[in-house]
Amino acid sequence: MPKIVMKFGGTSVADIARIRMVAKRIKKDLSNNNQIIAVVSAMAGYTNELTREIENISPLYDAREYSAVVSTGENVTAGLLAMILQEMSVNARSWQGWQVPINTSEEYSSARIINIDTSNLLSKFNEGMEVAVIAGFQGLASDGRITTLGRGGSDTSAVALSAALNAERCDIFTDVNGIYTTDPRICPKARKLEKISYEEMLELASLGAKVLQTRSVELATRYKVKLRVLSSFSSDLKVNNGTLVCNEGEIVENKVIAGVAYSRDEAKITITGIEDRPGVAALIFSRLSEQAVNVDMIVQNISDNGLTDMTFSCPIDQVPRAEVAIQKNTEKNNLQYDKLIIDKEIAKVSIVGVGMKTHSGVAKMMFEALAKERINIIVISTSEIKISVLIKRKYLELAVQTLHDTFELEKA
Repeated sequence: MPKIVMKFGGTSVADIARIRMVAKRIKKDLSNNNQIIAVVSAMAGYTNELTREIENISPLYDAREYSAVVSTGENVTAGLLAMILQEMSVNARSWQGWQVPINTSEEYSSARIINIDTSNLLSKFNEGMEVAVIAGFQGLASDGRITTLGRGGSDTSAVALSAALNAERCDIFTDVNGIYTTDPRICPKARKLEKISYEEMLELASLGAKVLQTRSVELATRYKVKLRVLSSFSSDLKVNNGTLVCNEGEIVENKVIAGVAYSRDEAKITITGIEDRPGVAALIFSRLSEQAVNVDMIVQNISDNGLTDMTFSCPIDQVPRAEVAIQKNTEKNNLQYDKLIIDKEIAKVSIVGVGMKTHSGVAKMMFEALAKERINIIVISTSEIKISVLIKRKYLELAVQTLHDTFELEKA
């Protein structure tokens, strides 16, 4: 029988009423002679609440215990959904990550999936199970401890299961009708895209778009998983057919720019007066890596009298870890510097589009548009299909609206 993976995010399972609606949606798909793998997140706000409690204990928490605590939210949702499906005469069973098992690396709070043993699931489907309700976000390390896949990790769970089970498709249900040219809450003109390429979606996700987790798109791209993003709040697929993430060749004509992404909670860290010699950058960024700091943009200034400045950006909640990494000196690895300057009032705004590969002048249009609004650019980063800038956070919404208008993204 065809297997369909359906992933439901936190807002889709926010309370018992919403979980009942999800159960009805699943039962409707069963009528097409499918076997369903339902991957669920924790109820909306539950993981945030647990994370706050952990951070109140210590901002430099043990990642193993962090995963043990925050993974519990998905267990609750999976059990409740399975029980409601059973009430509807559906043969459903809940599964935790270790029961599948989903085997991962030992980076406990940001683990990567190594493989998925599907034999347990397939055996139960052969015995008559109709729906496997799987707690997303969870995995199992080789030492037997629970791991978690990072925020939004249920998306990755769903796509990985789709690839492992060779599913017909993977539907990601959210609180929006699909993928938009930018956040409709900031720009009311934002347009829903019918299709978007894997490459563009990967850039948008990595640059702050919250619809899909970056690693889930990486997996979908690698294994060519048929991925669809749609709303759990509408059951009419003629009206709400979502957005298909697919190969670039399946899209007849791309606009130069597909969308505008942003990340509100960025920080800029500058280390001044460091020695301009081989090995210093390696020392700085190896320390940051040891503290699990996700560094994004990096700029090094021109050397003056053998000294230089190094600037990089990272998520604002990782600033304490970055400070520890830079200030931790040993006899063997001593980092000499003048000042450590931290700016937490920063945001990142990016434009993304495969059309940038063959069109010139995109950077000129972007920078001129921001200049007209007197928005100063602090750092610039580019790739083949994206341009990102760091700006002051107070200008974030103006910058997003300006760029959306400049590239006329509201037009199909």
